[in-house]
Amino acid sequence: MAMDVYGLLGNPVGHSLSPPMHEAAYDELGLEARYVTFEPDEDDIEDAIAGADALGIAGLNVTIPFKQDALEIVAPEDLAARIGAVNTIDFSGSGPPTGYNTDAVGALRALRDHDVTIQDARAVVVGAGGAGRAIAFGLADAGARVAVANRTESKAHDLADEVPRASGHGLGDLERLLADADVLVNATSVGMESDATPVPADALHEDLAVLDAVYSPLETRLLRDAADAGATTVDGAWMLLYQGVEAFEIWTGRDAPVDVMNDALRSRL
Repeated sequence: MAMDVYGLLGNPVGHSLSPPMHEAAYDELGLEARYVTFEPDEDDIEDAIAGADALGIAGLNVTIPFKQDALEIVAPEDLAARIGAVNTIDFSGSGPPTGYNTDAVGALRALRDHDVTIQDARAVVVGAGGAGRAIAFGLADAGARVAVANRTESKAHDLADEVPRASGHGLGDLERLLADADVLVNATSVGMESDATPVPADALHEDLAVLDAVYSPLETRLLRDAADAGATTVDGAWMLLYQGVEAFEIWTGRDAPVDVMNDALRSRL
């Protein structure tokens, strides 16, 4: 039986937690497959994807700095095209490789795994960068009304203009927005390098579900504040897990062994 090869395209990729997560899934299901990392120069991304296709690579994840470049090289499905970034490529079709963005689905599945209802929810997304774009589109598509809050308010308005039923705000609006919100997502890197939070603690409440996309550390100051307020908390490893689960299922057509992948991921954090 031929071995299927999957991998991660980025620069740098040495820090990635995707290889142990995917390899654990292959081992659990007895698949003849391996997951490897590729680190091309920034100018070589088109050649790298074409080379992977020519070599019979079955699928690729894509990370910084190639997510936007990949969009121009593959045939993106609708959500990836609207988000403006591709983080998963599937080479199984007869035509050009298909590009997906599983960050949006990763956030949705992380919330649903914690019994959070998204349909008709009032959601606040902090951050209008790549993660914020993906999550805002995902939440809107799932039926939430989204408010985007960003340090540079004009970027929040620009994103909100693209997302259905969304509104843009500065960080100064957070207390007002969160007063009757159901879901809060931190899609910034605040809390990764320091014990900081983009959200005032007194704006959090027990009727809120809080997802922090930061996964190192697992327990950020935002999540500690949210737990103290009685809110439902969802750490960033859940989003990381489910974007990988979604990619695995796109590539293999099989249900992913979520618990096994979760154990492999958290053992490295």
